[in-house]
Amino acid sequence: MHVYLVHHGDAIDAALDARRPLSSGGREAVDRLARATAAHGARPSIVWHSGKLRARQTAEAFWRECNALAAFSATKDLQPDDPPSWMRDRLRHEPRDILIAGHFPHLPRLLTLLLEGSTESPAGFPPHGVVALCTEDDGHSWQEVWRMP
Repeated sequence: MHVYLVHHGDAIDAALDARRPLSSGGREAVDRLARATAAHGARPSIVWHSGKLRARQTAEAFWRECNALAAFSATKDLQPDDPPSWMRDRLRHEPRDILIAGHFPHLPRLLTLLLEGSTESPAGFPPHGVVALCTEDDGHSWQEVWRMP
């Protein structure tokens, strides 16, 4: 099982639009990153996002490029300050590949938690990037497969 953790693309300032959609540069960067992720073989069965506009727009780009037949939805447990243990517990025993589009500081904390006990030491999460992880024991231990800034 694979999990792809994706930090949303660059968003416009809240002073300009409280909904914080992706900036034009952010949209272009997300489209490039989604194509590169698909080229790495990512084919998630599920695409989750936090429900915030910038995360949804990011998730939509990955959904289109990686697997437009995947289930696509906003889901709980992905807000910036949510405890990462909630998502870790949801991933346990999940057999399908999942792509998660979310926020800082949640994603770096989730990455650290998933790699806890691994022989790998997690490097910092790449801003507006993606980290691919895999598990072979129903989500009890994880390994980083690749990452892109």
